[in-house]
Amino acid sequence: MQAKTGLAEAFDINALPAGFADDPFPVYRALLDDAPLKRFRDGSVMLSRYEDLDRVYRDTKSFSSDKKVEFLPKFGETPLYEHHTTSLVFNDPPLHTRVRKIMVGALTPKAIAAMEPGLVRLVDDLLDRMAARGEVDLIEDFAAAIPLEVIGNLFVMPHEDRGPLRDWSLAILGALEPVLSPTQKERGNRAVTDFKAYLHELWAERKARPGDPATDVLTRLINGNDGELLTDTELLQNCIFILNAGHETTTNLIGNALYELTQWPHERRRLIETPDMIDTAVDEFLRFQSPNQLGNRMAVEPSTFHGETIEPGTRIHLAIGAANRDPRQFADPDRLDLSRRPNRHLAFAQGPHLCAGFSLARMEGRIAIQRFLRRFPDYQLSAAPTRTGRVRFRGFSTLPARTHEQGATP
Repeated sequence: MQAKTGLAEAFDINALPAGFADDPFPVYRALLDDAPLKRFRDGSVMLSRYEDLDRVYRDTKSFSSDKKVEFLPKFGETPLYEHHTTSLVFNDPPLHTRVRKIMVGALTPKAIAAMEPGLVRLVDDLLDRMAARGEVDLIEDFAAAIPLEVIGNLFVMPHEDRGPLRDWSLAILGALEPVLSPTQKERGNRAVTDFKAYLHELWAERKARPGDPATDVLTRLINGNDGELLTDTELLQNCIFILNAGHETTTNLIGNALYELTQWPHERRRLIETPDMIDTAVDEFLRFQSPNQLGNRMAVEPSTFHGETIEPGTRIHLAIGAANRDPRQFADPDRLDLSRRPNRHLAFAQGPHLCAGFSLARMEGRIAIQRFLRRFPDYQLSAAPTRTGRVRFRGFSTLPARTHEQGATP
């Protein structure tokens, strides 16, 4: 292992070191201590400290989320470019404001609470299926299945149509990695095209037979807000965004949590013995292994960090995974502490771009993890897990495990 200073000096977001996707935290710690503003050869910079990311998230005047300039060289005039420059997360007001207002109306506390009984039934059904099998994949059979159903229900999507959603999502979000192969670009562009074609048919059906806008996100997007409507492209691309964002981050939250509980047996026992600790536990899983590790902004005004000026037009990488392990914000940050308070992590970003679905994601994590542990407190990994190999979104593609019913003989 290189000395810490060497790790920070050698790190290049465009030429990632071997093993970084598996364990980025030594590099993150080096950046936090030795290069809180890291400059790269392509002119972009990375910020890693908590207070710096918090500042950028809240200052929408100096730092833009719009990616039209940044993504054109990366994607060209392609379906991926149209999608990622139209979706909510990569836009500034007025588009961001219009879409967010429409979206959050379907994700009120009352609406989310109404989803809980159905979510409990879904989770219990998945647990029954896993109990019958014994040998399972905690990603495919559990973590990924939950948000796909929840988001599919929000769009009142027929169950028989949900099969391709996970592959489409992985291909589209995978195109946000710092460096892409031609194959990744081709898969991503095909996924956007196929996804958009499917949603166009669903949209046409919903326009003809509207649903309840209080619970049907697609009907709500079609209806607009106070007479203000989205264009066809804005509507379809933000449907793709909602489906992708709701699936990927929650899958990673649940999968990462179940993995970490096998690595920290004392914390696992605490959570089993004190199930009411689940709310702080979910936030600690989000902090400790942030499902989204990297964010981006563009400087639009000169800004100074650590004695250096970031000029307008500079691309800024936000190291969320590092900020959530910043010892200036979190005591003993490399320790999983499921009762940690306070825990103002940045897993859902901050400010105007705070994730619109954060309450739904927390509820999914709470119910999934708590009910899983109640049913299978003695579960074990049965083979080496496989990480996705991606650095922006941190999670597993496979998590083989052996389940044991409470009271059953292993």
